[in-house]
Amino acid sequence: MAYRAAVLLGWMAIAAAMPVDAQTVTIDLLKKEQEAEYKLGPGDILKITVFKQQDISTTYRVDGNGEVSFPLVGNVKAAGKTIQQFQESLVNKLKDGFLVNPSVSIEVTNYRPFFILGEVKSPGNFPFQAGMTVINAVALAGGFTNRAAKDDITITRIVDGKETKISATHNQIVMPGDTIEVAQRLF
Repeated sequence: MAYRAAVLLGWMAIAAAMPVDAQTVTIDLLKKEQEAEYKLGPGDILKITVFKQQDISTTYRVDGNGEVSFPLVGNVKAAGKTIQQFQESLVNKLKDGFLVNPSVSIEVTNYRPFFILGEVKSPGNFPFQAGMTVINAVALAGGFTNRAAKDDITITRIVDGKETKISATHNQIVMPGDTIEVAQRLF
């Protein structure tokens, strides 16, 4: 995970030095990387489609326990899994006496929100959008206050079940469930 974060930070530094057209391509690559590594969590809304099974193909919410209550198989653990991992576990449960060779596709339709607090004009929780950076999040929160330490920003993120604090730049990628804190400057 740390390696991937270092790679993302490296790509962001390279993107900042590129012409605008090249930056757009690099940002698209960052979005794809972000989505590939995304771990599901409580509050995410998933569109689950089971081929030729329209009765159970609909949207589901990951509940507070990190599970999806799915017809036929009951609760399936989703929190902490990538979309691919969750898809595989759901397929395995459906194979276990319910469907022959099930084909399942999963898409996140609504990500859980992120939170921003501290020296922004409208702190609170906001809907996540893929490819979002810290500066985008600050903009959603109404911008910095006059007392903001614009270069003293911390992201608190759950990584492998542990709370991790990250010293963030303006171009740092934000993930759903992150808490962004903008510090107050001294003078």
